Amino acid sequence: MKHFAPISGIASFAEQYVATAGYDNQVILWDAPRKQALHRVFHDHLANQCAFNASGTRLVTASSDYTARVWEVPSMRLKAALVGHRDDVEMAAFNPAGDRIATCSRDHTIRLFEAETGACLRTLEGHSADVISISWSADGQQLVSSSDDGTIRRWNVQTGEQVERIDLGGVETDTIALASDGTIFAGDDEGRLTVIDASGTTRLQAHAAGVKRVVWDQRKGWLISLSYDRSVVLWRYEAGTLTRLAHSSLPSIIWPRSCAFLGDERIAFVTFGSTYAVWDHTTDTWDLEGIDHAISLNAVSIHNGHTYAIGDAGKLLIDGQPSTLIGSLCNFLLPFGEEMLTGGQMGQVYDAVTGRLIHQHRSPLNCATAFTRHGVAHAAVGTYTGEALIFKRDVQGQAEFVCEVSMHDNAIKGISADEEYLFSVCATAAAAFHRVDDFSLARHVEQAHERISNGCATVQGGFASIGRDLKLRIWSGDASQVYETPHVHSVKCIAASADQQVIATGSYGGTVALFDLQQRRWTHRVKPTTSGISCITYSPQDGLFLASSYDGQLYPISVSA
Repeated sequence: MKHFAPISGIASFAEQYVATAGYDNQVILWDAPRKQALHRVFHDHLANQCAFNASGTRLVTASSDYTARVWEVPSMRLKAALVGHRDDVEMAAFNPAGDRIATCSRDHTIRLFEAETGACLRTLEGHSADVISISWSADGQQLVSSSDDGTIRRWNVQTGEQVERIDLGGVETDTIALASDGTIFAGDDEGRLTVIDASGTTRLQAHAAGVKRVVWDQRKGWLISLSYDRSVVLWRYEAGTLTRLAHSSLPSIIWPRSCAFLGDERIAFVTFGSTYAVWDHTTDTWDLEGIDHAISLNAVSIHNGHTYAIGDAGKLLIDGQPSTLIGSLCNFLLPFGEEMLTGGQMGQVYDAVTGRLIHQHRSPLNCATAFTRHGVAHAAVGTYTGEALIFKRDVQGQAEFVCEVSMHDNAIKGISADEEYLFSVCATAAAAFHRVDDFSLARHVEQAHERISNGCATVQGGFASIGRDLKLRIWSGDASQVYETPHVHSVKCIAASADQQVIATGSYGGTVALFDLQQRRWTHRVKPTTSGISCITYSPQDGLFLASSYDGQLYPISVSA
């Protein structure tokens, strides 16, 4: 009994139980002393986060199937389904008494539920973007939330009224924690920790990239901050001041998304593997025993008649056979001369074929594209911190780092190019056109999509982009056209055929849909897997699209279909 895809959420009860929520839809309950799986249950889509009640008798899980679910511990019998959200449920948490549950969602709302029956008691509305994190007050009378709209809000749970709105200057804030005296700890996408207490607001530049999780231990007065700069810091909060107690660089198997205290000396972390990892902060040692790499594939590419694929394990597959071991999660593959560029969570750009390290960046890497500039082959790699890393082919034909180009104020989710522009889309739902000639900004579209923009491709006459809003947008010159897709889950990836006349799109729900640019209509939709489609590429020699999936498989998609 183990996970087969990245583990997204983790919770602990005393030193007795650990629960993990994974992108394989699984929730697993573990015996913490033995690190042994006890039971597993399933959601219908990605399991994002989980939390125990104060007595450890119930577990609530939040999922991209738009529900949260309450399970009995340790039997893991389903006790209630919490329904009503219209988008991914990012987090769910019990109040201190354990009789109420709050959920927050990408539908911009918070809901309050009766824990035993699952009855929805109230919907809290006011955030203008995805609500990512929630925390209960010690008396259970208030709730604090953070959102991608750059605000933190306090709510009266009895009336549903907003008590306070704290503006963080529009900076996306993914994570908050609440002390018993009402002090708020918040981590934002600029790597800052913000402390809001009775004396006011103080900010600390804690990390070099976005803070993805803060966890508070009231008994010890300790705070954990976990960042995409691949580090974890343990702080003591006393007399209004944060003091660093311990720090560690994260092993490549660790996903800096979630962690949980496991007693006074250990902290449990989610991973890209089969089970969780444990850090002893007193000795700065990591227990990675028994962690098998996940089988998920994140990228596929065709080059010189061969099929290349790579994923969470950082192992390059050539025509299905294991080749180079990069050793950390990789998000993209880009043919570049005789090299195959790759990179991911560690911020490192490699030649996947030889394993040569080309460049080290301070944050993870998402995507890449090739283009020609001044007659020389170049590549651009999109980062989580909004820069494009520019490379060129040197006289030996190898990739050489040139410079960074600031394109967005958040993660670049997709990047593509033609003769004139580098086109990129961002996690903020923005899109940008940068001139290939000098990398200057030609055009910025603040709301290219209604939700997160996930990917883009070069098509005849311009570009195409997709996003969480289930829309396909065709960009041509200064004009653009929007088309509803046949997908029902967030559209993850996009590719174009060699003649740039057919677009293929893939979703987190495992569907692939084809769009004919000449006819401006969807021509085909298939569902080759129940797992998400992570990447699509076009195979010229076969005349078909090839889709990689989080289930570790590759699926051919016929264009003629």
